[in-house]
Amino acid sequence: MMLSLIVALGADNSIGKGGDLLWRLPGDLKRFKETTTGHSIIMGKKTFLSLPKGALPHRRNIVVSTTLSPQEGVEVYTSLEKALEAVKGEDEVFIIGGAMLYETTLPYADRLYLTRVSASFPDADTYFPEIDFTEWCPKHQTTFQKDERNAYQTVLTIYDRIPYFKKK
Repeated sequence: MMLSLIVALGADNSIGKGGDLLWRLPGDLKRFKETTTGHSIIMGKKTFLSLPKGALPHRRNIVVSTTLSPQEGVEVYTSLEKALEAVKGEDEVFIIGGAMLYETTLPYADRLYLTRVSASFPDADTYFPEIDFTEWCPKHQTTFQKDERNAYQTVLTIYDRIPYFKKK
């Protein structure tokens, strides 16, 4: 199984404020949907509760929480280890947030899908952990210019971990 983290982050590694995103970028949300559809997505309780319509369609929605009750279209596991055990036979699984899950899984991730938003957000209260880019090899990069629907330029870079650096 390939463990992938997918995230959009500001120039200062910001990812959220008050349980919500800091920006609205329809182009990036479309890429997120295209990338994760047909796969399992693992998230924390706060990330799940921030989804406006609940479970994301056409994906296996898994929430790591000790307090969330199971809901239609959502599997709930009390630990990350149990969630990962449930998906061990799959080709690629995505961690989609929040900050604590990103921090916990980053050392074990095989791939990063990083959308870098070309702005800093000083009022943010949630950040993606620091990445040691010497452990990663960029495989693909695309720049998306700001336009009438997307307020910021973004750069999507897909990184694969250099196998020597992956924790077992």
